[in-house]
Amino acid sequence: MSAPDLFRLSAAEMAAGVRTRRFRARDLVAASLERIAALDGALKSFITVAPDAALAAAEAADRRVEAGAPLGPLHGVPVGVKDLTLTAGLRTTYGSTLYADLIPDTDDLSVARLKAAGAIIVGKTNTPEFGFGAITGNELCGPTANPYDLDKTSGGSSGGSAAAVAAGLVPLAQGTDFGGSVRTPASFCGVVGLRPTPGRIPSPGRALAWDGLATQGFLARDVADAALALAAVSGPDPRDPTSLPVPEWTVPDLDALDPLSLRVAWSTDLGSALVDLGLAERFEAVMRGLDGRFGDFVEATPDCREASAAFGTLRAAHIFHTYGRTLEQDGDRLSPSVAWNIARGKGLTAADYLRAEAQRSALYRRFAAFFRDHDILMTLSASVPPFPNAQGDVTEINGFRLSTIIDYLAITYTVSLIGFPCLSIPCGWTADGLPIGLQLIARPYEEDRLLRCARFLERELGFRHRWPEGM
Repeated sequence: MSAPDLFRLSAAEMAAGVRTRRFRARDLVAASLERIAALDGALKSFITVAPDAALAAAEAADRRVEAGAPLGPLHGVPVGVKDLTLTAGLRTTYGSTLYADLIPDTDDLSVARLKAAGAIIVGKTNTPEFGFGAITGNELCGPTANPYDLDKTSGGSSGGSAAAVAAGLVPLAQGTDFGGSVRTPASFCGVVGLRPTPGRIPSPGRALAWDGLATQGFLARDVADAALALAAVSGPDPRDPTSLPVPEWTVPDLDALDPLSLRVAWSTDLGSALVDLGLAERFEAVMRGLDGRFGDFVEATPDCREASAAFGTLRAAHIFHTYGRTLEQDGDRLSPSVAWNIARGKGLTAADYLRAEAQRSALYRRFAAFFRDHDILMTLSASVPPFPNAQGDVTEINGFRLSTIIDYLAITYTVSLIGFPCLSIPCGWTADGLPIGLQLIARPYEEDRLLRCARFLERELGFRHRWPEGM
């Protein structure tokens, strides 16, 4: 294969090619860096690129191949890491001028495990300041563009990772997801976005050890690569009390699915989320096309009442706990949107917090009861199509004013609240030629079923990434 075509390979194909000596890790990293140099001036998907370190790591990877040393499942594969995640020796800014020069001396556990699997970090992908924002942009880098329309947003807050993967700068990128920050960008950029069960990817460095709202995940161009990355970083860690055992499934197992064994439910809006009418129409057409493909296929949803109230309170409390001191000390250096996000939690009481946790508990039990009769729930991954970066926030849908600037995420944050694993996969296109994402939801700990269903849709029905025109 010629060097200019290497970027089109999946992560699995890249690792296999290095392992069998079809090409070198250096070839892959060089191709990634060339792609970044050619396209990222317009995309702004990377906030920091590390060419020297990446090429040095690639040369070390090639020496391991030559020596016949054991190789990891991602050996030689160039990847991106969201700039909310610590990377030793590589600038980590959190998208904020407050940390413009921060160079950590340790890796986040997920980064360490990616490296142990052989992955090569080529740079840090863009994020809104501290991850707060409907678009992925900040004063350090500017806004990340959507590869399918450079005037549109890639979504927030893992939009840098999603855009980089969609445009072929890297085959795989790490992201984080609190209320939809992996799934929304995946939908906007036409890639796979995986948010696993909380604890599947341990996060020993987070401020609240038992926090299940925020998780790490991955953006990829196909389901198998997302599964490969998840398998590489999963497994218990004693510093994270929520961490889970290594999953029993393997990536090749993902093709082992009888779709007629699945009981699938679908809902356009989970019964309560505002959804763009054009998206709803196209989603429902996709659902009609799936009728007869599964053992059971019905329109149904759990009762999602009080999800917005619960998420708004819990999110505000968590953010103020983490960033309240930053607001007090450096509030004048924060963007208005970030300051608003932090300040929302300042006046909350213990009673407010416990009320929200009670609402969350009730929601979880309703979902658990629903999933006794269904194996998979399908809905949209985003309530709106990609919008102009210049717009900034989503304040209305279908002419209805939203209560807050986070309410457009109701279709995803409802799932974050209950901790069920979920995944976004491309399922169609808007009238303007922009991607639409399908969100799949499974029972806790059943990433294997989730990935198998997504793999079936991708392989048999063509629900897959399509290269942006001109890229």
